[in-house]
Amino acid sequence: MTRFRYQAGEESARAGDSAERYSVTLRHGTLELGYYSPVGVDPQQPHEQDEIYVIVTGTGRFLCGLDESEFGPGDALFVPAGVEHRFVDFTEDTEMWVVFYGPPGGELSD
Repeated sequence: MTRFRYQAGEESARAGDSAERYSVTLRHGTLELGYYSPVGVDPQQPHEQDEIYVIVTGTGRFLCGLDESEFGPGDALFVPAGVEHRFVDFTEDTEMWVVFYGPPGGELSD
């Protein structure tokens, strides 16, 4: 078993003034676990894999394709591979776990 513990604000303290803060914590097969803290504007582009965001701190709005929703601590947000998405109007303390997984193009749903 591998255990990961991450304190909110840890990456922020190390990242300095970079426009985007993302730190990879684990890679295993197609799985990538990271910690993300957007700064100012979220410049994301669609990704090749499916992904899940688990919000640790902060609030704001999340745009995913044509959908828009509010988010806050404890929320989990799913994004299918290739879909345009970004965080907007988020608070400065916004931090989250990010899980990328599966094959390029995403998993097939039944």
